[in-house]
Amino acid sequence: MNTNSAKIIIATSIISVAIGAAGAMAFTNKEEDMSGMQGMGHMMPDGTMMGGSMQMEMDGMMKNLEGKTGDAFDKAFLADMIMHHQGAVDMAEAALKDANHQGIKDLSQRIITAQQEEIQQMQAWEKEWYGN
Repeated sequence: MNTNSAKIIIATSIISVAIGAAGAMAFTNKEEDMSGMQGMGHMMPDGTMMGGSMQMEMDGMMKNLEGKTGDAFDKAFLADMIMHHQGAVDMAEAALKDANHQGIKDLSQRIITAQQEEIQQMQAWEKEWYGN
């Protein structure tokens, strides 16, 4: 793997985590429950640290699924993932507009295409299965 590929993978991972983090905070609205854990972090593959609040927000998204099974799990999963994917689309649209490197713009376009297709699929399932 060349250096540019590794950087793209790392950047994509960071973007995905950031999007999920923002979505988790918006969905769970439990910022007050996480306030004492701001110093914690997560080691990324390149040896850098991911911010503690970002990791906590990802944990919050996963916690939203805890104890749920069947339709309750499916509904929560779809709601979280639609929000997570929409965050990815929003970030990728900003990158199309403002990024300097063509590689990021190309990646962003692929993210938009893939995530919008998946959002449409998940929304169709919500409607079919739950009438949403």
